[in-house]
Amino acid sequence: MKYSATVPTRMQAWTYRRYGPPDVLQREELPVPTPGPKDILVRVHATTVNRTDCGFRSAEYVISRLFSGLFRPKRPVLGCEFAGEVVAVGEQVDRFKVGDKVFGYDDQRFGAYAEYMVTAADGGAALLPQGWSYPEAAPLTEGIHYAWCDLKAADIGPGSRVLVYGATGAIGSGAVQLAVSLGAEVTAVCTTPHVERIKALGAHKVIDRNTTDFRTEPGSFDLVFDAVGKSRFKHCRHLLTPNGCYISTELGPRSENVFLAMVGGLRKGPRVRFPLPTISQADVEHFRSMAEAGTLRPLIDRVVGFKELVEATRYVETGQKIGNVVVTIG
Repeated sequence: MKYSATVPTRMQAWTYRRYGPPDVLQREELPVPTPGPKDILVRVHATTVNRTDCGFRSAEYVISRLFSGLFRPKRPVLGCEFAGEVVAVGEQVDRFKVGDKVFGYDDQRFGAYAEYMVTAADGGAALLPQGWSYPEAAPLTEGIHYAWCDLKAADIGPGSRVLVYGATGAIGSGAVQLAVSLGAEVTAVCTTPHVERIKALGAHKVIDRNTTDFRTEPGSFDLVFDAVGKSRFKHCRHLLTPNGCYISTELGPRSENVFLAMVGGLRKGPRVRFPLPTISQADVEHFRSMAEAGTLRPLIDRVVGFKELVEATRYVETGQKIGNVVVTIG
């Protein structure tokens, strides 16, 4: 094990010992975690308050407890997105070295709501994009990898026509940029104050939700992607080509999106897909390459300090954020 000379034995962290609202998050002092032989120890400089962390904390979808703990959280420190400095590497790690600046995603162990976290060296981590700061790089994975999984599941490529509903969120804004990078023609839906902002992300057409119902849009789409889970397949089916698909980031009423995805192959015409999200080392490296090329930049609503994490969580859960809420540490 190779350590930086400056790693302490104790750290500050936000923990949750039970499921519930943002107030279950408590500030604690904990031991600095010890990396295994294939792990890296990261001094966290920035993280985000995001949908994944909020979902696991609230356990609104009870199925999440199968992963996080049936009656109480097995891993008390949330934080799946991170950007920071490698301060220790396991003896079997050759991909990173002490002093490397990294960013990434870990929804298996979480841990970024703390001054130090351990993550797998061969997991969802990569070197920081050249010229990027920690707060800029922290939101490069969570919403973006959800969008990436869904676009790949819909087989989006050159010439595809994509409609993104909820284009100002972390997932939606990522979907707009990723779909454009794949060669798709993108129509985005957002509210009046953000029309120009979404155009700047590369959307070919932006529909103002305050003045126009996107469901009246003429033409056929290969994908209708609801990045905020506020529509239904039955209201969007007419927008799709015969081989088109509808994807929502939410289960839908009575989990209808999961059911419709399961039976979709039994009938012809547009169908629902509900892909399970995954993230790989190659995905994170791809996001890094796009960031360095200037074709991918997460929207950031605000940047707050570590002591403001609970307040930031409450804000995120109002549903009013634009893009990402970043938390700086240290």
